[in-house]
Amino acid sequence: MSSEFTIGDRVRLIALPSYFKTADPMPMLRPADTLPLGAEGLVQSRRPGGYWGVKFAKGAFLLDSQYLERIEAPADEATGASQ
Repeated sequence: MSSEFTIGDRVRLIALPSYFKTADPMPMLRPADTLPLGAEGLVQSRRPGGYWGVKFAKGAFLLDSQYLERIEAPADEATGASQ
C-alpha cells in the first residue's frame, strides 16, 4: 500500500471526496460530482498538507492520496521492460 507518488505518475480516482479543491492560484471548491469515479489524471505537484496537484481532463485539483491509486504502465511497456 503506497500512498506516495512521484511527479508524472498516472493516477486513478478511487473514491470521491465530499468536494474538490481546484489547484488554481486562487483555489475554489467544486462539488463531488465534478469528476467521475475512475477518472484518470497526471500528478503535477506535491502540495503542503499531504495534497497532490493532479491534472484531469476537467482541470487540475488538489487531492489527498487516499482518493488516488497509481496506474501501472501499459502491458506492452511492462512486458518490454521485463524481457
